[in-house]
Amino acid sequence: MRYVLCVQYDGTNFSGFQRQVGKRTVQGELERAAKGLGATRVTGSGRTDAGVHAEGQICHFDGETSVPPERIAPYLNALLPPDLKVIKSAAAPEGFDCTRGAKKKTYVYTAYEAACALPLKDRYAARLACSPDLAKMEEAARLLCGEHNFLAFSSTGSSAKTSVRTLYDVHIVKNGQTLCNEYKIFVTGNGFLYHMVRILAGEIFAVGCGKSTENIRRAFATGERSLIAKTMPAAGLTLKEVDYGVPLFGTSGEG
Repeated sequence: MRYVLCVQYDGTNFSGFQRQVGKRTVQGELERAAKGLGATRVTGSGRTDAGVHAEGQICHFDGETSVPPERIAPYLNALLPPDLKVIKSAAAPEGFDCTRGAKKKTYVYTAYEAACALPLKDRYAARLACSPDLAKMEEAARLLCGEHNFLAFSSTGSSAKTSVRTLYDVHIVKNGQTLCNEYKIFVTGNGFLYHMVRILAGEIFAVGCGKSTENIRRAFATGERSLIAKTMPAAGLTLKEVDYGVPLFGTSGEG
């Protein structure tokens, strides 16, 4: 029988999602915990890099157990470390595959503007070196929406067959706080290239700090990585949710 999980983790002390020999990974921890359920492999909707967090990562596994599907979450949580928990569990729909079935994914990149590094922010956000203009950032965000060749917005090492992706929504939320201004960039798309969201975020912040949006247009046309800003740190990135077009955990659940 196939089961589906909604998983949340703080990626700080993980070497990414994918299992790696001799390294602590999300997949490795989940598979160790799920052994008692007859699982040999836990598959994720995608691979997050080392240091990247997840609020609503979706996973599935095949197993045979007398534990009711909705009770698999607390069963696994008793065996999982504090920085990795299963928020919800359920029996998977017929033919469900968490990797191939994903329709949309939403990531959020968080950064802050402050006079010095803030210890309570740095675990989940990147500190900006300038004060970005929100209106200019929003202009860049609008250009990034739609179907484009995002080759210039990816790092070397990607195994993707095509670099064409569709972004359905890119928007920014600014939150003024006592010690800093916080910026969250929400990106929803049908798929992402290696480091794509972190590079997109870097370019949006660069435009906010005075860079011309013309570089984005040229990058789409040429695929030149050098036209686009540096990759932002992993700590600021969180996989927020994965949409499958149908509810996976009841009418109000993820997916």
